[in-house]
Amino acid sequence: QVQLVESGGGSVQSGGSLRLSCAASGYTYSNYCMAWFRQAPGKEREGVGVIDSNGSTWYPDSEKDRFSISQDNAKNTLYLQMNSLKPEDTAMYYCAANSDRGLGYCPAHRTFYNYWGQGTQVTVSS
Repeated sequence: QVQLVESGGGSVQSGGSLRLSCAASGYTYSNYCMAWFRQAPGKEREGVGVIDSNGSTWYPDSEKDRFSISQDNAKNTLYLQMNSLKPEDTAMYYCAANSDRGLGYCPAHRTFYNYWGQGTQVTVSS
């Protein structure tokens, strides 16, 4: 059973930084996708960073200069470094995972991912 457990959320002031962590266990895909999503109240869940088993990454244009996704395979942990945070970054942040299903790339849409963590809240005040 795949388990994902996020941590590292909290409250910061605008311009601050946070690093989220996602401890993963229970999957042995040779080709996998892992991602960070966020969901603000009343809004759809959106992808903010994707990484595949080769270390290739993707970010939406709006975040690529501020967010950085990485993984420590020895620790089975996924990270999201967030810098220059803005009040509009306030949301629940979720870690997600799945095999790449033979696509050879990792989509950033939430419907692709079968496994989700419980989320960690990030609140940015102005």
